[in-house]
Formats: sequence, C-alpha cells, structure tokens
Amino acid sequence: MKRIELYGVKIDNVTQKEAVAQALATGEVNVVFTPNALMLDACRRDERMARLLNGASLSLPDGAGVMLAAKRQKTPLCERVAGIEFGEALCETAARDGLRVFLLGGKAGVAERAAEALRARFKGLCICGTHWGYFDRMGEENQRVLAEIRESRADVLLVCMGFPVQETWITENRAALSQLRTVAGLGGSLDVWAGNVRRAPRVLSRMGLEWAWRMAREPRRLRGLPALLRVAMLK
Repeated sequence: MKRIELYGVKIDNVTQKEAVAQALATGEVNVVFTPNALMLDACRRDERMARLLNGASLSLPDGAGVMLAAKRQKTPLCERVAGIEFGEALCETAARDGLRVFLLGGKAGVAERAAEALRARFKGLCICGTHWGYFDRMGEENQRVLAEIRESRADVLLVCMGFPVQETWITENRAALSQLRTVAGLGGSLDVWAGNVRRAPRVLSRMGLEWAWRMAREPRRLRGLPALLRVAMLK
C-alpha cells in the first residue's frame, strides 16, 4: 500500500473500493481517519495532531485541498475518498455481507434518524445500535457506551464527533473495541444522513468545490478558508 506524507501526516493512496476492502479486512481492528485541509492545517501548527492522525490503520484524503497539496508536492493521489462517501460504501457492503453497524455521535435523535435513512437506502442493512455523541468520555458513562457497543456485536463502528474529539476517543478506546472489524471517524456524516445538513450538488463535488458550497450555506465556515488555501498551496 502506497502512502504519501503531508505536514507529517501519512495518507494512503487508495481508491474508495480498495479502502473499503482494507477497512473490512479481518484481524486487528482497522482504524480509519479521513484528513481534510483543516485537519492538516492543525497538524502544521501542532505535531501532536499529526501523531494522533498517524495512529490510523488507514488514512483517507478527504477534500480538494488535500488533493491539490499532494499534486503540488509531486506525490499525486489517485482518488479523493470523502469520509461520508466512504461511510456509505461501508454500509452498502455491510448490507450485502450481513455485517452489523453501530452509529455513534450527533445530538439527541440524530443517530437514530440517520439509521432510519441508511436502512431505507441500503436494503438489509443491520444497524445494531446508536448513541448520541454528547456523553462523558472520561468516566463511567464512557464505559457504559463501550459496553453497549460490545453487546451490540457490531462489526463496524462509525464515530461522528468531529476532529480531534473523535480521533482522540477512538485512540484512547481502541483496545476496548478490539472485537470490531472497523472503526471510522466520519465527522458530520450523521447530520447529513439524518437530513439536518444538505451536501453540495454532485457536480460541485466532482469539481472539487464542495468547500465553496459549504461556506456559502454556512458563512461561519469562512474562517476556515485561509487554512484551506495554506494547505492547498503548501504554505
């Protein structure tokens, strides 16, 4: 498996199909992170963030900024693998192969609505449990959540709490999740699946302009524009 490095973060040069196959391979739990430009900019400023992301078994390039930076560095990546699309491909494969999926994250009710939408989309998909993301991640409540995941007999855990919370939680609890095939940090995917957030039209995504769509719809995201440009231009 070929890897490149940006701002100290190792990123796998794989297609989405290859990523799904590797993520679901049996053996030790496969941890999947999906670095985007904002995450890489954080790594540029703090090497601890890079070490956190490098704990992944599989690191997928999520976003046009990452693709542009890799190209400028003369280590082009074969395909952008957006976290939400990777998650959907995992669910599609899980439905086909009879694997069990647990959704963790979001505000109250979001994971449940996302589960309903995913079941409707992927016939036969077994979502064996859901839990919201606003729990005490350091105390007894965390242990109860881990027990709930284990008791669900999940094969795949999708954690949607945002960077770096989800990556930190996955890293700190990795040993307790060893029965899983896959645990992936997928940011705001649950909100999209639940219908709370609308994704950019496919044509914009293909053009690498999904970031512009998000900023137009959510002006607060404009504060991330300098970081996106820094990473894309390798500054």
